[in-house]
Amino acid sequence: MTLSSRTSPRPPRPTLDLVVVSSEWLSPYLVRVRLGGPGFALFGDRPETDKYVKLKFTTPPPESLPVTRTYTVRRVDAQSQTLDIDFVVHGSEGLAAPWAAVAEPGAVLSLLGPGGGYLPNPDADWYLFAGDLSAVPAIAAALETLPEDAVGVALIEVDAEDAVLDLAAPPGLEVRWIVDSTHDEETLADAVRAVSWRDGHVEVFAHGERESMKAVRRVFFDERGLERSHVSLSGYWARGRTEDRFQAEKREPIGQIIPAQ
Repeated sequence: MTLSSRTSPRPPRPTLDLVVVSSEWLSPYLVRVRLGGPGFALFGDRPETDKYVKLKFTTPPPESLPVTRTYTVRRVDAQSQTLDIDFVVHGSEGLAAPWAAVAEPGAVLSLLGPGGGYLPNPDADWYLFAGDLSAVPAIAAALETLPEDAVGVALIEVDAEDAVLDLAAPPGLEVRWIVDSTHDEETLADAVRAVSWRDGHVEVFAHGERESMKAVRRVFFDERGLERSHVSLSGYWARGRTEDRFQAEKREPIGQIIPAQ
């Protein structure tokens, strides 16, 4: 099965402390932090291309409360004993992104994980990836694992031209960037509708802003009639919500990307 079921109980995830090795701005909106150090020996890598970790932070005084933030692991390098996490940065908003924007070598970051849910099926006839900047690490990791003869398209919505990155992909898989600063929740769905649909089994990975993913869901299931087992679909964040509120709303109707049957 291509998409992990996640129905079995999860084993406890270890907490480990990693040290910042380096940081690199990939664009004005995306900074890559490389982590390593002795704590890497406790990191149990997983095969999934969307593997994620829970980063541990403390809110500013006077509350100073412990919180976690969820981020995709962009790359793991067992030889160098490091892992990369790409952070979307929009000014001083949030906890994790401002930390990443100024992170210097030697800084310590605690995390839990990893978890994961998606690994591309090399036997799919074609692939369709869709997401925004928050999904770029997972999409990029997936593209790098595809067979050389893979075909399909990756649709990535960003706010500005200078957010566009050069992603490695098989020659037959087009990476199409959609620049739209209006934050219209239908933008990505419209791009999916415009895709020239191929014959055969399509495998879909679509992750990003929650309301945008709801619009994309309607295209995949209501308009195209895809089987759920062929679609990995979820919201990574919700516009106007902190992650704490976003996570809490997953248990409410507003937070359901795929309604319960």
